[in-house]
Amino acid sequence: MVVRKKKTRPLVLISAFNLDFLCIHPFRDGNGRVSRLLLLLQSYHLGLEVGRYISLERLIEQNKERYCETLEQSSYRWHESKHDPWPYINYILFIIKSAYREFESRLGLLQSRRGEKTDLVLRAIDRKLGGFRVSEIQNECPNVSVDMIRRVLKNLRAREQLECLGRGQKAQWRKTSKETG
Repeated sequence: MVVRKKKTRPLVLISAFNLDFLCIHPFRDGNGRVSRLLLLLQSYHLGLEVGRYISLERLIEQNKERYCETLEQSSYRWHESKHDPWPYINYILFIIKSAYREFESRLGLLQSRRGEKTDLVLRAIDRKLGGFRVSEIQNECPNVSVDMIRRVLKNLRAREQLECLGRGQKAQWRKTSKETG
């Protein structure tokens, strides 16, 4: 009902709900994981979908010491309704803000000029000694789609600069005597 009347900001409410869930401690094990899933679900319902792209779970894990501190501070005297939820609420807001910052920085990395991704793939292939798999190129070029990698490999094979040994995901690729650069 408070959400409908818009007296409290929704992010503050879901953070406070998360704290309450953790203080209730409904399960013998897994309360933290379930609380983070609930946080993610509630964020989606608010239209905050950064958790689809950046792991809130990972950010919380990276800041676990602060998580434990704020949870302890905010849960003190919770059962008597004399607690201060703000340390934990501010922590959750920090995590969400950090997720958006990371998302924005990754988005900046994805926007590249025409031909740059092809160059990334070509450089990764040039660094390979002997055979390699598509998955190895994917690991070296995380911002390049597998379709783009395959297109570059297909073009190099058509120019007889690469040969494919086998079929499917496990297929090995190898440079021929012609240059790939």
